[in-house]
Amino acid sequence: MRIYDRPPFMMSADQDRFTSAGTDIEEVKKLNAESGLTYNEVEELLARQYQKEKLEQKPDL
Repeated sequence: MRIYDRPPFMMSADQDRFTSAGTDIEEVKKLNAESGLTYNEVEELLARQYQKEKLEQKPDL
């Protein structure tokens, strides 16, 4: 039986680690975790800073 003829439940752990193009999935996950803030996290941080600045500039009535 050739590897690509096997049903998914018969795939080895090594094959689950790599995409069909040869990308190491675990390495990508590790690098993503170490890469810093995500786009959404940056957007949220900027929104909070903007709101804080708006409140500080608001004149007291």
